[in-house]
Amino acid sequence: QLQLVASGGGLVQPGGSLRLSCVASGFTLEDYAIGWFRQVPGKEREGVSCISSSGGSTNYADSVKGRFTISRDNAKNTVYLQMNSLKPEDTAIYFCARKVGVLCLHGNDYWGQGTQVTVSS
Repeated sequence: QLQLVASGGGLVQPGGSLRLSCVASGFTLEDYAIGWFRQVPGKEREGVSCISSSGGSTNYADSVKGRFTISRDNAKNTVYLQMNSLKPEDTAIYFCARKVGVLCLHGNDYWGQGTQVTVSS
């Protein structure tokens, strides 16, 4: 059974850090690029970051560049999103999604459940 399970969210103060994890099962993670997305209720889902299947290519939304870092450990079937210098506007539900292929330019074909990130003092 194909699964993507995101975790690591929580409540953090502005300027703080969180590390999100996306654990894959039911398929070979190393064959797919993985993206992180976020959504605030009432707003469109936003792409945050993506990493190619090998980890050799990454991209970031302008709003998170220099603060977030995506990485992956294919041996552990896990993709990470390290989030530093968090801002209140980073508050959202964060999702990971499987790309239809090895590169980030591909579309998404499977979504995991989300994990809530709240940045507030």
